Amino acid sequence: MTEAKKTPLLDELEKGPWPSFVTEIKKAAANSPSAQDLLGQLELSYEDKRGHWKHGGLVGVMGYGGGVIGRYSDIPEQFPNVEMFHTIRLNQPSGWYYNTKALRQICDLWEKYGSGLTNLHGSTGDLVLLGTRTENLQPFFDEVSNLEEHPFDLGGSGSNLRTPSCCAGPARCEFALIDTTDLCHDLTNEFQDYLHRPMWPYKSKIKISGCPNDCVASIARSDFSIQGTWRDDIKIDQEAVRAYVAEGFDIQGLVIDKCPTKCMSWDGNELTIDNANCTRCMHCINKMCKALRPGDDRGATILIGGKAPILQGAMMGWVIIPFMKLEPPYTELKEFLEKAWEWWDENGKTRERIGELILRLGMRNFLRAVGLEPVPQMVNAPRANPFFFWWPEETVQD
Repeated sequence: MTEAKKTPLLDELEKGPWPSFVTEIKKAAANSPSAQDLLGQLELSYEDKRGHWKHGGLVGVMGYGGGVIGRYSDIPEQFPNVEMFHTIRLNQPSGWYYNTKALRQICDLWEKYGSGLTNLHGSTGDLVLLGTRTENLQPFFDEVSNLEEHPFDLGGSGSNLRTPSCCAGPARCEFALIDTTDLCHDLTNEFQDYLHRPMWPYKSKIKISGCPNDCVASIARSDFSIQGTWRDDIKIDQEAVRAYVAEGFDIQGLVIDKCPTKCMSWDGNELTIDNANCTRCMHCINKMCKALRPGDDRGATILIGGKAPILQGAMMGWVIIPFMKLEPPYTELKEFLEKAWEWWDENGKTRERIGELILRLGMRNFLRAVGLEPVPQMVNAPRANPFFFWWPEETVQD
């Protein structure tokens, strides 16, 4: 084992009231040489003010193009136990529901083949296992994918479909308007080839929220954001509304005045909602959940184009399909995804996400490719640019 080194700069990260990854790596370092060298290299990175990891190199397991991220130290002579420090992504169960046996199985295997360090969960959603050598990749995968109970598959990495993820859904949340866990599991199985074999210009992500509260931040973190919604009227229990007010609830200040479209009014006795102008933001339902409930005609809004700031800055997804009835086998959604990916694959530049491609070639080109009619909800920034440029043959000249 490499001799333990002092880490005064990393020690600073342990101060304060919050849990620290440094503390956890130090615990692992008691039994893991690679965790000990990891601390040493991180400390040196802080001293040098630059990272000492170099990415790259084709590493993986048989039959898969993704799921493993190659990582090497550029100073292996100083830290030989992290000379190779590859990351493995495991496909997480929908909603991140594990039982303790499944977790123990993974941790036992990772102590056997890797550093013992994990990251639950990465931003993509996968169960991330940090640090192993190339020769350990295949043996680990052979065992974890053939566990008698709870076998695991690899997640996505590279220019492919990243592992779809979803919120906890109807199993734990009263606001879930669609079965997010079933949809996520179904899409993962349906698009296995896209998940494991990089073939696109860049990565593509699907994240699913059960309601517009969007607890998994799908609108900011995924190319295809699927959010549960409803299209009929909000259900109002007027007696419950009056009970809120009688108990001192400031309905005017906390609900009426904060409605983004000002579609609500309170006359001192009844609450009125102009549902045609409601944007389903959920604020009023969140504040008065005993009196207001979503409607019964439920489905999902599909948004497109969300991404982190890599090439052209951060982008939020914008509405592409205002309402889609989502029921198994989700054929309409799958057909839309296939068409969108095909257009992106044929027209996208290397490392260009689908939202960036839509901005470059125009929304009307995308809508024609996927067979959607333009509707007002598709406008990305209505107060800045309310215009849609129609195809010349679709306009009528006076």
